Amino acid sequence: MKKVAVAAISMTVASTVWTAAWAETLAETLTYTYMHSGVVDQNRALLRAADEDVAQALASMRPILNWTGQVRRQYGTAGTSTITQRTSTWDATVGLSAELVLYQGNRRKLGIDAAKEAVLSARGDLLSAEQTVLLRAAVAFLSIREAAETLGLRQNNVRVIRQEVRAANDRFDVGEVTRTDVALAEARLAAAVAALAAAEGNLIVAGEEFHAAVGRDPGKLVTPSKLPSLPSSVEDAKTQAVRRHPDMIAAQHSVAVAELNVLIAEGAMKPTLSVTGSYGVTNEFDNGDFSRGGTVALQGSGPIYRGGELSSLVRQALARRDQARAGLHVVRLSIEQGVGNAYAQLRVARANKSSFQEQVRAAQTAFQGVREEAKLGARTTLDVLDAEQELLDARANLIAAEVAEFQAAYQVLAAIGLMTADALRLDVPQFDPSAYYNLVKTAPMARSKQGQELDRVLRALGKD
Repeated sequence: MKKVAVAAISMTVASTVWTAAWAETLAETLTYTYMHSGVVDQNRALLRAADEDVAQALASMRPILNWTGQVRRQYGTAGTSTITQRTSTWDATVGLSAELVLYQGNRRKLGIDAAKEAVLSARGDLLSAEQTVLLRAAVAFLSIREAAETLGLRQNNVRVIRQEVRAANDRFDVGEVTRTDVALAEARLAAAVAALAAAEGNLIVAGEEFHAAVGRDPGKLVTPSKLPSLPSSVEDAKTQAVRRHPDMIAAQHSVAVAELNVLIAEGAMKPTLSVTGSYGVTNEFDNGDFSRGGTVALQGSGPIYRGGELSSLVRQALARRDQARAGLHVVRLSIEQGVGNAYAQLRVARANKSSFQEQVRAAQTAFQGVREEAKLGARTTLDVLDAEQELLDARANLIAAEVAEFQAAYQVLAAIGLMTADALRLDVPQFDPSAYYNLVKTAPMARSKQGQELDRVLRALGKD
């Protein structure tokens, strides 16, 4: 971003009067972010992959049909010491086989349940990713305002100090001040110019973060005038967060998956019962001979000794279940801590804003008084510069506190689990996580009506 662009952003963000046609609200920025987020698309794809696990688990309950076919040529040479005879025959064989597992220690039914729980966990992960994307965009939006308004302050500070330098030189020429006063003003001007350069750099950095978070450069950003609605108490917010935060939802379903995996591991020790059938036809091309026939069998099998592998798998599943349960406890504590921290930051920002508003009022009065007294010779140039610097610092602190208040409010929303497109009521197409699941949960074949509908959905997504 060039320096011209820095100035443009500063002017557009710091300005308080814009036409509606060019203004961009936070809601519009979040809407664009949601619609164009690669992270959201990535997690939706992961959710679709988890949906397919349900289809594959269901498919394991169905019969397996296979076909085989071959065309075979047999040739050779046979004979005695006086006669040699060459032989050559052709035949073709076609066969069908079928297998249906009747019992497998209930592992297949448990596998379907585990896949369904994994889908619900993936939906929680999708909402968590959505929250992360939208919160980052909101923080980037607000950071642009802080950087731009701080730049405006620095630009104005340079203009004011340059006036002070000219005034100090004029007063030096008439003998009212010394060369020391002029040098002090010039030193402050150099410091102000350096601070201005830093502010320009900070705005460039904020613009780059906005581009990375949102997916495009910022336009004319309208600072939100109203904080989002929040629960009245920290305890109420924690209760809501534990109930609805996507990380909590994902962790709960991960525990369910781990518990089902224990039962699946134990089921591997039980016998398997299946029915199989086959039918085949063989025709010989040379003489027209043929054979047809098939088999039907009820087959049972089960483990006797596998070197302790199955017992180890059960213990491993138990350990992973315990890990998931402990992880759920950790997630709960982390969510509650996040809510508490976010509310603490919000209270600090509000207190700082109130204090800095009073500081700005007092510093403005003091600066005006010191400057008037300096004209009468009652104050030095250094007194004026100090008062100007104090007013500048107070204004910069107030800007930072106002932005911090909004950022903390949105951090509270994210900590509760409300930083989603649905909770924020963004004007975006409604995403139904069960739509794709309902299409694939019955494991449709490609040529079925439902399979063709799936093809249309994938083409619409651009994933075919």
